[in-house]
Amino acid sequence: MREFIPPAARFIDLPAEFAMRRGGRLTGARIAYETFGRLTPERDNAVLILTGLSPDAHAASHPADTDPGWWEAMVGPGKPVDTDRWYVICLNSLGSCKGSTGPASLDPSTGEPYGPGFPDLSMEDIADAAAHTVRALGVDRAACVIGTSMGGMSSLSLLARHPDLARSHINICGAASALPFSIAIRSLQREAIRCDPQWNQGRYDDVNYPRRGMFTARKLGMMTYRSALEWDDRFGRARIAPEDRTDDDPFGHEFQVEGYLERHARRFAHRFDPNSYLCLSRCMDRFDLGESCGGSTDEALSRIRLEKALVIGVETDILFPLRQQQQIADGLAAGGTDVEFLAMDSPEGHDAFLIDTVRFGTPVSKFLTTL
Repeated sequence: MREFIPPAARFIDLPAEFAMRRGGRLTGARIAYETFGRLTPERDNAVLILTGLSPDAHAASHPADTDPGWWEAMVGPGKPVDTDRWYVICLNSLGSCKGSTGPASLDPSTGEPYGPGFPDLSMEDIADAAAHTVRALGVDRAACVIGTSMGGMSSLSLLARHPDLARSHINICGAASALPFSIAIRSLQREAIRCDPQWNQGRYDDVNYPRRGMFTARKLGMMTYRSALEWDDRFGRARIAPEDRTDDDPFGHEFQVEGYLERHARRFAHRFDPNSYLCLSRCMDRFDLGESCGGSTDEALSRIRLEKALVIGVETDILFPLRQQQQIADGLAAGGTDVEFLAMDSPEGHDAFLIDTVRFGTPVSKFLTTL
């Protein structure tokens, strides 16, 4: 079990005894974050970014860490999330392995990693930890909360549980609850990890590590992050050249799409803790904003009070399909929020916001300039 902490990450301590929604407490927990730009004396220009399952807090390059960030094309001076104007705070989610306390972190009561003993994580816990962090940074009310993918879920939870924390919201490829197809895919991902003998009930190390389980989980994920249209256009039925084959297995990788999935899986498998993957994945499956707020999903969305919101979905997204973003937009509008809804015609599927930044950048930039 290892953590993968960006070199410029900074930390905010959570309350000494951080109570988890489903029981249990964390002692000595922390949240990793990075900031971009400057906070005004009035403290009114903060933009909070909540990420998907796997990114860290390093959204973009800056003097303390010049490596490109996971949203490099979107965050920075003169970019759609313009750090010449905005003070951007990007958080690593509670339960992750990128600096915030999670299963790979040391349990102060034992001196060993939490591993499978990490308390049952919920999206509400992630939201509460984010709210505490923002306030600890001196921001009482953010100008905007931006949530992408899983971050779209945690953003809605944050806005519902901390109603005065933000004036506006950008929800990109998010959802107010998990759908059966997404739950099924994530269930298979978790099964692949847990069925790897090296997982050892969550007690693995760098030598005995569930590589094959993580490879399979990541490949399943990649198949849902992109679209069949992109696979067709990018790979067709192109085969791997014989000299590039890595083994003589007659059932081994033959097509270029297989090689692509294998390369991505190998890069990811040793950059993310398997137990964190399990915790965050299950946390997404269990999230239902309506259940969390004691009513229906539409009612819960209508109770969120914002000045403005931009909700963006992608027509080719099969993991968080477009109707989920439409539900968010309709629900927020029912509560009086001035909402703009955009259905992007992008071939890249769920990951389009990471790839098709030219298409996404314009509406995000336009929305933020109106605040």
